[in-house]
Amino acid sequence: MGYLSAEPLVLEALVREVEAPEHGAVSTFLGVVRDHHAGRRVRGLEYQAYGPMAEAECHRIVAEAERRWPCRVALRHRVGALAVGEAAVAIAVGSGHRVEAFDACRFVIEELKQRVPIWKRESYADGSEAWVDPTAPGGTVPTGSEAPT
Repeated sequence: MGYLSAEPLVLEALVREVEAPEHGAVSTFLGVVRDHHAGRRVRGLEYQAYGPMAEAECHRIVAEAERRWPCRVALRHRVGALAVGEAAVAIAVGSGHRVEAFDACRFVIEELKQRVPIWKRESYADGSEAWVDPTAPGGTVPTGSEAPT
């Protein structure tokens, strides 16, 4: 099972991965491509990843969540071109109780955003493009160079 997918994400499939008779709670998170960023109209984006490293880091994050909370975690992140409205990341967490499910789900998305080498290049309505980099002034770096590191 890989964490990166070039295919559309199906949240219901992830929910099925974490369902169990002892799980009274399933918490989900679905991140979708929005139509704006930093005051600019977004028409689509592309995710690129260093596959082996991203897969390994996703595995570590899932394992950490499953050690910290009594839960089962399913995680997928898209790579490639996505349109506005498409799912970019999907997480499902099954647990005996809602508190653990919510806490583990939030942990997974926050750690993924901080640690996994996945880069986002946005395409704007004016025809320009930029890499998203929250550490850069304005939150983006113009294209024409490699993905931010």
